[in-house]
Amino acid sequence: MTGATGYIGGRLAPRLLDAGHEVRCLTRGPGRLRDVPWAGRAEIVRGDLEDAESLRAAFEGVDVAYFLMHSLGRRDFEKRDRRAAENFAAAARAAHVSRIVYLGGPEPPEGERASAHLRSRTEVARILLASGVPTTVLRAPVIIGSGSASFEMLRYLTERLPVMVTPRWVRNRIQPIAVRDVLRYLIVSASMPSSVNRAFDIGGPDVLTYAEMMQRYAKVAGLRRRVIVPLRPLSPWLSAHWVGLVTPVPNAIARPLVASLVHEAVAHENDIAEFSADKPLGFDEAVRHALCKIRDANVETRWADAAGRDAAAEPLPSDPAWSGGSVYVDERSRPVDAPVDALWRVIEGVGGENGWYSFPLAWSVRGWLDRLAGGVGLRRGRRDRQHLRVGEALDWWRVEEIVPGKLLRLRAEMRVPGRAWLEMCATEDGDGRSVYRQRAVFLPRGLAGHAYWASVLPFHGVIFSGMARNIAKGARPTTPPPP
Repeated sequence: MTGATGYIGGRLAPRLLDAGHEVRCLTRGPGRLRDVPWAGRAEIVRGDLEDAESLRAAFEGVDVAYFLMHSLGRRDFEKRDRRAAENFAAAARAAHVSRIVYLGGPEPPEGERASAHLRSRTEVARILLASGVPTTVLRAPVIIGSGSASFEMLRYLTERLPVMVTPRWVRNRIQPIAVRDVLRYLIVSASMPSSVNRAFDIGGPDVLTYAEMMQRYAKVAGLRRRVIVPLRPLSPWLSAHWVGLVTPVPNAIARPLVASLVHEAVAHENDIAEFSADKPLGFDEAVRHALCKIRDANVETRWADAAGRDAAAEPLPSDPAWSGGSVYVDERSRPVDAPVDALWRVIEGVGGENGWYSFPLAWSVRGWLDRLAGGVGLRRGRRDRQHLRVGEALDWWRVEEIVPGKLLRLRAEMRVPGRAWLEMCATEDGDGRSVYRQRAVFLPRGLAGHAYWASVLPFHGVIFSGMARNIAKGARPTTPPPP
């Protein structure tokens, strides 16, 4: 299975394991799956779909191969996905795989020019169906589930805008589907007979416009009815920037998603019912399930946790194996009058609703500047309120390494002219005390990188020293008031 670090793959893998399958996950960075709860039950191998040579060993002995990756968010995603699909198909054919399963997107109505996103999905489906290996393609419209990019767009637009001026595409019909039904169809696809080599439309029982979806979401979430005014001049490009400002979904992902919504996405057949008799969830029930998962902090995977543009991380510039170039470092340490486990709880709780323990306004302004520059900003938040995993997103950072009780290393995914890391460490100091150590590392790229570091240097004394001070303070036990 490819895409195990992504939104769908990260949910499918444990369900395949629970169903009794042996699962091998192909990933460029095996370390990103180290901390997922099911990692010990699956075989995790290193490989890259854009490197055909790396796929040979990974496909040995494979019966069913899931293609669940896409390069959405990259400028050249069509070219990347085409090459990945061609290499995947060739490797599956050479290894005599019995079935390929692909999760794609809906086909736009005949005669309409497809968006780049849907055009790429259609091309990948065509390549896999022509591979010579029996292939199942599932064409899914908007997926409703906690943590999905489509659901986050719907959720934040509806919750934050009681009155909104919208583009005309909010009147287009869509047949949304619950993520649990997508996963169910993916699992049954593995056991289809060899004579099946085709695409299936999948969707829930409700056909709604996007405006109706927002009104139905508001009702389920206990919000007042929204005032929605469709406006003709709002182009998909402007819509994407509007979505990028209002929701946590960055422009790079919002653009192709919004461009896809310009087309109606309604199932033209329900032939998948021949292989799965269970009725799919309705829209309201799917929203209710997603909101319960969010409320209970039980979100398995999120769109933000899929590998970003820096997924293949370079070594930390101060590591012994690294050499070359300038490196800027800001290091601080503070003694903490608390045991190391108390300090670690504060460190692991950083970000999201807890914030960054220092100068919230400065962090917020920097987050907005990043959003305006097309970055992710601070609004990706946390998947879990208490615990972190290697590879998941944390605001504008990516968790690169965790040594429980000792080390948290974050790699920046904000828009900066260079690469940046933030390390937070907890060490014992004897007699129930500990020491907090903090290190910010920046590897500049060109003159702009050096200028950037010089421009933010005056703020570091306030932000990073305050951060160290408040983390140390937060770890100390509070003294109960006298009786």
